[in-house]
Amino acid sequence: MTFAIRISMALLLAAGASAQTAPTKVKVVVIALFEVGEDTGDRPGEFQFWVERENLTRTLPFDAGFRKLRSNADGSVLGVVTGPGVTNATSTIMALGMDPRFDFTKTYWMVAGIAGVDPEDATVGSAAWANYVLDGDLVYEIDSREAPADWPYGRLATGAKRPGQRAGLTSQLNTIVYQLNPKLVDWAYQLTKDVKIKDSPKVIDFRSLYKGFPRATGPPFVLKGDSLGSSTYWHGAVLTRWANDWVKMWTEGKGNFVMTNMEDNGVATSLKRLDSSHKADFQRFLVLRTGSNFSMPPPGQTAESSLFREYVGGLTALESAHQVGSVVLHELLNNWSKWENRIPGE
Repeated sequence: MTFAIRISMALLLAAGASAQTAPTKVKVVVIALFEVGEDTGDRPGEFQFWVERENLTRTLPFDAGFRKLRSNADGSVLGVVTGPGVTNATSTIMALGMDPRFDFTKTYWMVAGIAGVDPEDATVGSAAWANYVLDGDLVYEIDSREAPADWPYGRLATGAKRPGQRAGLTSQLNTIVYQLNPKLVDWAYQLTKDVKIKDSPKVIDFRSLYKGFPRATGPPFVLKGDSLGSSTYWHGAVLTRWANDWVKMWTEGKGNFVMTNMEDNGVATSLKRLDSSHKADFQRFLVLRTGSNFSMPPPGQTAESSLFREYVGGLTALESAHQVGSVVLHELLNNWSKWENRIPGE
């Protein structure tokens, strides 16, 4: 064998090895936050409907994450479960974004999870696309029973002297509030606003308890509404007031609290930092939350009794997340030649 032939063969082998290790170009990542049991065939959590209905038949190891990954046959759709809470969400998405098996530079990321919904804004089963994602954990807190009489609650921004002040340490942080791409969010909303969300008699009966809250007693619908994440699972009218005030304060009156959760701020923080390292595009990030329960009790019931109540709307919210979110997923996939290099709405 001549020297020239040996060089040619070496180059061919190198090219073949390079092709085999080329990262998969992912079009959409569907982000679920928890799963109850198996990925398929049992009581569903946030992941199961996506796995079963979007043919995420491939299982991929993910030792740095919370749970194994799932993808469809060609790898264009990747499903990930972050695990509950902001710590799991942050670490899982950061680990995924740095995984050399994947190319996320043109990827759309979509959180699809259930949440507690403010009865002033929507009802169980409703689906809200977030313009803003906020962190509700960076606070000073004293028990509301020990707070000054003129304080509405015992939570205030770190470094502030009273509720309603945006001051101190938190004014130096850039993780309290993220604004998502408003054009992409509005595009997703316009695409899905007429989706007729499945309902159930059991959930309709539950909604009827919220007399005086017309949006809570009506049927579920799609809206734009903001997401407040906190690893502290809170509940009640007083803290719902705090959530509304907190969102208004940090968005300078532009945002409106609708959905409470435990993970969205962590996902946003990781994607923002992955964007800074050119591993992901934060402008392609969507958050969809669907109401499984309310953030406060109905009139005449205590926060304690409401806190421990069964999630009557759990299955309805899981159905809603897939029903609404899959419309966006399919539009992106079916028209990838259009949306690969141009973000919808722009």
